[in-house]
Amino acid sequence: MPPSLVFGENAYQLIITAVFIIVGEATAVDEREADSSQREEELSELRMRRPVLRKLGFGSPEINEESSCGEQPEPHPDLLPLRGWAFSLPQPFCFVLLLPSSLRFCLLPLTCMDFEPYACFHLSGTVTEPAIQSEPETVCNVAISFDRCKITSVTCSCGNKDIFYCAHVVALSLYRIRKPDQVKLHLPISETLFQMNRDQLQKFVQYLITVHHTEVLPTAQKLADEILSQNSEINQVHGAPDPTAGASIDDENCWHLDEEQVQEQVKLFLSQGGYHGSGKQLNLLFAKVREMLKMRDSNGARMLTLITEQFMADPRLSLWRQQGTAMTDKYRQLWDELGALWMCIVLNPHCKLEQKASWLKQLKKWNSVDVCPWEDGNHGSELPNLTNALPQGANANQDSSNRPHRTVFTRAIEACDLHWQDSHLQHIISSDLYTNYCYHDDTENSLFDSRGWPLWHEHVPTACARVDALRSHGYPREALRLAIAIVNTLRRQQQKQLEMFRTQKKELPHKSITSITNLEGWVGHPLDPVGTLFSSLMEACRIDDESFSGFSDFAENMGQCKSLEYQHLPAHRFLEEGESYLTLAVEVALIGLGQQRIMPDGLYTQEKVCRNEEQLISKLQEIELDDTLVKIFRKQAVFLLEAGPYSGLGEIIHRESVPMHTFAKYLFTSLLPHDAELAYKIALRAMRLLVLESTAPTGDLTRPHHIASVVPNRYPRWFTLSHIESQQCELASTMLTAAKGDVRRLETVLESIQKNIHSSSHIFKLAQDAFKIATLMDSLPDITLLKVSLELGLQVMRMTLSTLNWRRREMVRWLVTCATEVGVYALDSIMQSWFTLFTPTEATSIVATTVMSNSTIVRLHLDCHQQEKLASSARTLALQCAMKDPQNCALSALTLCEKDHIAFETAYQIVLDAATTGMSYTQLFTIARYMEHRGYPMRAYKLATLAMTHLNLSYNQDTHPAINDVLWACALSHSLGKNELAAIIPLVVKSVKCATVLSDILRRCTLTTPGMVGLHGRRNSGKLMSLDKAPLRQLLDATIGAYINTTHSRLTHISPRHYSEFIEFLSKARETFLMAHDGHIQFTQFIDNLKQIYKGKKKLMMLVRERFG
Repeated sequence: MPPSLVFGENAYQLIITAVFIIVGEATAVDEREADSSQREEELSELRMRRPVLRKLGFGSPEINEESSCGEQPEPHPDLLPLRGWAFSLPQPFCFVLLLPSSLRFCLLPLTCMDFEPYACFHLSGTVTEPAIQSEPETVCNVAISFDRCKITSVTCSCGNKDIFYCAHVVALSLYRIRKPDQVKLHLPISETLFQMNRDQLQKFVQYLITVHHTEVLPTAQKLADEILSQNSEINQVHGAPDPTAGASIDDENCWHLDEEQVQEQVKLFLSQGGYHGSGKQLNLLFAKVREMLKMRDSNGARMLTLITEQFMADPRLSLWRQQGTAMTDKYRQLWDELGALWMCIVLNPHCKLEQKASWLKQLKKWNSVDVCPWEDGNHGSELPNLTNALPQGANANQDSSNRPHRTVFTRAIEACDLHWQDSHLQHIISSDLYTNYCYHDDTENSLFDSRGWPLWHEHVPTACARVDALRSHGYPREALRLAIAIVNTLRRQQQKQLEMFRTQKKELPHKSITSITNLEGWVGHPLDPVGTLFSSLMEACRIDDESFSGFSDFAENMGQCKSLEYQHLPAHRFLEEGESYLTLAVEVALIGLGQQRIMPDGLYTQEKVCRNEEQLISKLQEIELDDTLVKIFRKQAVFLLEAGPYSGLGEIIHRESVPMHTFAKYLFTSLLPHDAELAYKIALRAMRLLVLESTAPTGDLTRPHHIASVVPNRYPRWFTLSHIESQQCELASTMLTAAKGDVRRLETVLESIQKNIHSSSHIFKLAQDAFKIATLMDSLPDITLLKVSLELGLQVMRMTLSTLNWRRREMVRWLVTCATEVGVYALDSIMQSWFTLFTPTEATSIVATTVMSNSTIVRLHLDCHQQEKLASSARTLALQCAMKDPQNCALSALTLCEKDHIAFETAYQIVLDAATTGMSYTQLFTIARYMEHRGYPMRAYKLATLAMTHLNLSYNQDTHPAINDVLWACALSHSLGKNELAAIIPLVVKSVKCATVLSDILRRCTLTTPGMVGLHGRRNSGKLMSLDKAPLRQLLDATIGAYINTTHSRLTHISPRHYSEFIEFLSKARETFLMAHDGHIQFTQFIDNLKQIYKGKKKLMMLVRERFG
């Protein structure tokens, strides 16, 4: 079984050398001198060996005594067994593929070899592995059988379970090849026994039983009994088996493959669910299958069958189907590779019909299983049948609800109907000289182009699948010839499409043409047609003629390939002058990437389109562009711009065609140093995203589509829309960066962004990018790019003004920063038009406040006149915002207008007007405190009284946040005088029902004389206010009443754990009662009432009596 791992160049050369040692040794024997008596013995021995040699497939020439005595020397009898041995041993290329990577570490210590006698098709020996630090010495018995360059069976006592041969098997094989003289050759044991007489045979058997009596004695006794029995089954068969004689020339032979181990390994990797590198291991197994196919090893299909059976038996398939959940992306990619490998296998150009029939039966069996994964992930595919040409036109997309779901095996099943017998196809793949210069049929499906070069018209993915199959089965030259024919066909079709569209454009200058000609896109297709053509041609760029054979580059499959330099190799016969495989590869990649195709259904298929596009572009980026390749880029760019509905970058595209942003970005960066005008045309054309437009395109061919300015509806079918929009943003950012310093191009790019990008977050990112580029530290600011950044920022403000966006404050602050960099006129402009950009709160709290800050004045180096003009605009903005939203903007407006008396008074009046209707007590208290802080105590008092009218504190809200505001308002009134205090106390009594708050206010009012403690804390002597007179009498009565009401409310639902807290509450109530002249009597009556009313609460009343009597 050919694995992908090798053990280095030196060992590889060693094997080749060893094979020649064997042949060389035999040749040397052939040249020896021999006397006549010796020749007679040789002839006699040779006659006995002839049946064996014929069985080897090396029929020796007929020998007669007459001719053998004279002129023609017969080969030495040892020569033919040696040649048989050399033929039966694995060939160097094949054998190297069998070795695990661990061998390079195991070969050196495995040096102790003891060999048992063996024949031409069997090798056995003992391999000793020396002891290492923690491991004892290991002795392994190894037996190997081989036939016609293949190891057909392997046995080793080490017990290692793996799909690769163990190091002991490999070491024994290499040792035999390196040192053929150390191991004596023997004929098959049946031939040796034939030469023995009866005594020798008896001695041989008895010694064999004696040496291995414990192992073979029971078997020997059983066989002896059967042989002596005339009617036994063993006596009904002529002769006896000989395991050392090898297979017949007509027998099937194949590399040894431990099927059980393959199944166990795959099952183990699948059970790990993608963890511990299991996905990587499964991919290595797939790579192994591809190598086996390339070696034309029949075990390739055999191994893939084993892998597929384990995949189909994965219990997660049923679970996912039941739960309606999708499989993971990595797991889904493994299934794709599985389907692609089966496609390669059934397209083997030399497979037998019965073999293909067997595969078809197996594929249909898997395909019919309910849990078999669908080709497009979670949705039924609408792609056409593999062997049919695609329908043309917009009406081709018919209802597919009744079509059966396509599975990952459907394409392989369909490929079983394909054949290679077409004579034109046979000529294409078999000859570099296949031309027809007299061919003049210029129809769409002509066999040759105008130059007489062959064309191959077939469903493109199918044709490319043929290329992949040829490569996979070790026919790279044939694959290359077919790939060139396909690319030439695509280029011819491309030219025909361009001519057709130009004709339509002239004949129908005002008619809409939005038909999409490719329902089946080539990029992201399950068969990866563009990737196949590209890889085939690129492989030819880096392989010379000698190594361009059926065997793969081992280092590449190992993942050890170095950075490759692709070259323009000498032109193929069917390439234009100056063209090469490299230019052809690049051109076909550009053709595929630029194809207009409809967005497929389903999340997985849409993600696959994006992923494959990025992978192909990544491969293109590895190629260094020269003048020849730049010409190819120019040619394809022009076609993409002019080809109409045949191109994803044409004037007219379908609303649901796959966007070209990622591809256009690559074209733009590639063409920019060579043809800037063309680069910008490509990028600007690709900026559109029609699926987000409010209406479908009109199809006007005379001008670009008009883009609606309204916010578009999201199209739910496009699962990758966020990724697509991010790629659109990246394309725009790339253009902005490149256009720095070019006023005309910057304006064009800005216009395109404003017209085509519909995501505020992406426009904001572009604005930030432009700002960073314009203000790089190592250069002066680019004012034009700064203006572009500002314009984009303004657009973001307008787009997000009436929508919720968690980044809105960040956006507003950034815009002010950007406007500051642009200049004072930009700041003045955004304040003049604030109502179209900001909410009133944003305009006052962020915009105007930032503009009026000292840092802004210093940054702009403003003189007094400029400062005043900017301040005037800020005050006007503040007053307008306060009028529109006094609740949130009044305080900011007052702050901004402090230095202008008229503006300040206007702002204050706005607050008073709004106080009775729209403002809350919290807002009014905040503004009142601000007024007191600014030295307006009477205005603060006025606002505090207005705030009290909006307040309502219930009996149990003793922790309400407004309590501090109430205490502050009362303290302010008390400090202003008796009249102010008398005016606010009725408001307090009406608004506050919480007893503890009222008692706190009452206590504070009795400590000092009203008006005698000023705002600055100076205390003057004066008479305290009496509790028996207004306004404190009213406050005292309200406080006592609040305690009584609160007590009854608390007793309604009191629990024992709150008894002690309640007693403390009554203690505070008593303090308030005692402030009245008859308070003692009132409190006593109050307690007596409690005892009477709540006498059922015995424990509580007992505590009341203990404390209060």
